Amino acid sequence: MTEMTANRKAMRFGAICALAYFFLSWLYGATLALGLSSLRYPDDPIGDPYFTLLELLILLQAPLLVAVFACVHEQAPASVKIFGLISVVFAGLLAGLTSLVHFPILTLSRQAAFLSWEAAPLFFSFRWPSLAYALDILAWDIFFAFAAFSAIPAISGGDLAKSIRLLLAVSGVLALVGLVGVPDGNMHIRNIGILGYVGTFSIASLLLSIRFYRMMRSTDE
Repeated sequence: MTEMTANRKAMRFGAICALAYFFLSWLYGATLALGLSSLRYPDDPIGDPYFTLLELLILLQAPLLVAVFACVHEQAPASVKIFGLISVVFAGLLAGLTSLVHFPILTLSRQAAFLSWEAAPLFFSFRWPSLAYALDILAWDIFFAFAAFSAIPAISGGDLAKSIRLLLAVSGVLALVGLVGVPDGNMHIRNIGILGYVGTFSIASLLLSIRFYRMMRSTDE
């Protein structure tokens, strides 16, 4: 397999993964909005079927996120590939950590052995404070922000690249801003981060899909 053929396949893979991430992000956002609108009180946890669907969507998004940043690394010029590599590392940390949080919640938290455990909410619930909530904040508000910031230098080019870099910067900043609400347990402020890694980054992933597609087509010419 020639280098050009390998690069074309990588860009095709990147375009598909980034587009899939875009659609899953908007499905996640719509499900989250429906789940929040179904609550009787704002501080109540989201119930089923919305909660289960949200958990499944996160588990699907995690590997796609790693793939998208891996393709950002692949297309980066040699002089800035190190930044793409750093973004992949942080994306991998995010994916691994959030999967370790959400898979046990999905599979174990409803088992009788855990339902009867008095301390279970401190481990499995998304009502602050809980271990699951803290780990997910580490994954999405910190590791995501570092991945987004690291990817910025790896994306060079004209208007499309500038738009992607701007969206990555905004998504990373919003994710970090969400941390402001953590010390005093104000999760309404913390939810600002969702605007970064669900809203803003989903648009960035769509533009990345377009960029990967264009790069794939350029190798055919």
